[in-house]
Amino acid sequence: MPSFAENLAKLPSVTDIQALELYGDGHEADVVIENAPGSQGSLAVYYHVAVQHGGITPKAAQEALELFAEKATEARANPGAHPNIDRLFQIIEQDLFYSVKAVPNAS
Repeated sequence: MPSFAENLAKLPSVTDIQALELYGDGHEADVVIENAPGSQGSLAVYYHVAVQHGGITPKAAQEALELFAEKATEARANPGAHPNIDRLFQIIEQDLFYSVKAVPNAS
């Protein structure tokens, strides 16, 4: 099974994305994932599955967990240590849906 780093290397570049905004039922973003150190991998995974599935659905969340590989195992063993992965477990368990807006870099 490929590692998170190996999976990440296969995903499209997100260098032109400043952030991802995730929307539940409202008009305000419920979650913002910044393109910053410590969250760039999450941004790449979330962006990839959102494009593939038209948002973050339970099926997209399951695919994202597979891409996170060993990081998903770490997150399950240590709730709160990886909030972007914890959210994926919640999406699956609660059958949630988030629409996603990619905010481009201002350049």
